[in-house]
Amino acid sequence: MEMLTIGAFSKASRLSPKALRLYDELELLRPARVDPETGYRYYAPEQLEQARLVAWLRRLGMPLAGIREVCALEPPAAAREIRAFWARTESETATRRDLAAFLVDHLSRTVPRNPGKPGTPGDPSEDTTMLELRYSALSDTGLVRPANQDTAYAGTRVLAVADGFGSGGAPASSAAVEALKFLDDEPLPAGSVLNLLEDAVQGATQAVQEVAGPTNEIGTTLTAMVWTGSQLALVHIGDSRAYLLRGGGLFRITHDHTMVQSMLDEGRLTPEEATAHPQRALLLKALTGSGSAPAPAPDVRLHDALAGDRYLLCSDGLSAVVPEATIRDTLAAASTPTEAAQDLVGAANDSGGPDNVSCVVADLVNAESQ
Repeated sequence: MEMLTIGAFSKASRLSPKALRLYDELELLRPARVDPETGYRYYAPEQLEQARLVAWLRRLGMPLAGIREVCALEPPAAAREIRAFWARTESETATRRDLAAFLVDHLSRTVPRNPGKPGTPGDPSEDTTMLELRYSALSDTGLVRPANQDTAYAGTRVLAVADGFGSGGAPASSAAVEALKFLDDEPLPAGSVLNLLEDAVQGATQAVQEVAGPTNEIGTTLTAMVWTGSQLALVHIGDSRAYLLRGGGLFRITHDHTMVQSMLDEGRLTPEEATAHPQRALLLKALTGSGSAPAPAPDVRLHDALAGDRYLLCSDGLSAVVPEATIRDTLAAASTPTEAAQDLVGAANDSGGPDNVSCVVADLVNAESQ
């Protein structure tokens, strides 16, 4: 049988040699023969059809895991799977369109501040609308775990959720949140709040290490927001989450620091596969008791705020078992943050309550309405 070298097969299939080697490793497109001495790959001409299918599916945006599934199917079944994938893609595109509209609106409302020149655009004296936080925090053991290792806190300026793990998970999460509470007690200008927040996270890291002592196998996630009076500063590490409900749409504003999320980002898993992956709780970043290596950097950034915004911070005891559509509907229906937090914890327990569940819900309201 006449064989094509990897170079010739690459030209014929319009797949780069690098892509062909990757698809070989992923068992998407194995070469017909590999030279036992040189390791050089050879392909049969009849493999061109499968190679072109792989290339087309990649152009379609299908993740590698989905391509593997399609390539293993008979043509009619493969066609049905591609049709289902495209229906999901159109649905996700609609969600991204809403997010794009949110971002355009969010950035269009952002005016550079010039506090040194009263009367110029962005000067605080021009902004006659004062916003305040109305908030509630609730943490529950759930229906399976023997103890609660979560910590949830809501104050005048600080909102925080931490999800501890290991034998000392509860004191670790509590120590991390306690290290942020001093930010509740002093004015926080937006220009320096990120520096203050980074310092506070360093304090939280040290607090966790002190709690851990010689034990390295404990730690905690931390997702927190600090209100400056005009903006919210976010700090995030781990797989607890922050969401924003604005204009009826729910937007996740944190990115999970997990192995599964990284595989999703790389296209190696579909969202459906991720929900059942055996390592879905494996963290790539957290505040841990180990002081032997530099602490991983958290995500830290500022968010502009609008009256009517509702924020949710939660542990994965909620997000892992309650669909985002249900979270959105529950947040939208609740009249107060307290009601929203209670309903969300109830939804997690109605779904089996397999983990501790913590929620912080905060509304941005006009001060005059208080």
